[in-house]
Amino acid sequence: MSTTSLAEVTNQIQKYWSPIFTKQLRESLLLGSLVDKKYQGAIAAQGDRVRVSQVNAPTGQLLTVGIDADSFSSEAVSNSYVDITADKRAVASYKFQDLVSLQSQISQDNPEVMESLKFAMAKQINDYLWSLVSASTSSPDHNINGVADFNAAQLAACRILAAQAKWRMEPGWYALLDPQYYGDVMNATTLASSDYGATDAPAISGQVALKRFGFNILEDNSRSADHGLLFHPDFMHMVSQTEVQVKISDLHPLGQFGTILSVDMVFGAALGIDGSKKHIQVY
Repeated sequence: MSTTSLAEVTNQIQKYWSPIFTKQLRESLLLGSLVDKKYQGAIAAQGDRVRVSQVNAPTGQLLTVGIDADSFSSEAVSNSYVDITADKRAVASYKFQDLVSLQSQISQDNPEVMESLKFAMAKQINDYLWSLVSASTSSPDHNINGVADFNAAQLAACRILAAQAKWRMEPGWYALLDPQYYGDVMNATTLASSDYGATDAPAISGQVALKRFGFNILEDNSRSADHGLLFHPDFMHMVSQTEVQVKISDLHPLGQFGTILSVDMVFGAALGIDGSKKHIQVY
């Protein structure tokens, strides 16, 4: 690459980096890639608010022909909704001594800088999404503690709990298990063997999910030992800008030598409608 000015380097990054970076960032986020992202409105700037809504089912009537089936009563349409504000900004940045050192790092053949920035931003978003996890503690309790071995019996218990909470089957149910719990699953023949379950599981972030008892099971090594999150994607909604923003600035106006390269994304997230009942924590 033979770019010689800050403007040319900026154009190079905006043209080639940002679309690739956004795709890879989203693919590296396990929880962020699975929660629902459909919403009404648009996010053009930080602080914008969008809405996730649903039409509530009417009560309806059961009528008997010859007695009261000649007329019916209508009901007013009602909606439930959650407003989500894009008030979080995940940021990662590097300072370079000069433009030459920056040029040598941003080529597509040398993705180390992009990978490092991607990881830093992904961790910020992932940690924030996990901080919103808050399963219902009302009866039946969706927090299951004291589970030392995540085996078939425990997965079956979660399956029953999800069905009783009337989770929708579409687009699927997911289980994110820490390495310890995932190892328990791998050591259980009735869970690990393809003879005991479906084989048409999706691939998420480079992993092929293990589909058992209605759950797509994935390993999440960002969690501490003995922790699992089982959920329907509607339990949480994440909203974000279309692409990651990439910016390069010369530090000379500040009386300094060097260049700053930063990447950021404005986003927001919140539990969905009845979201506390649409996920289960096991630990």
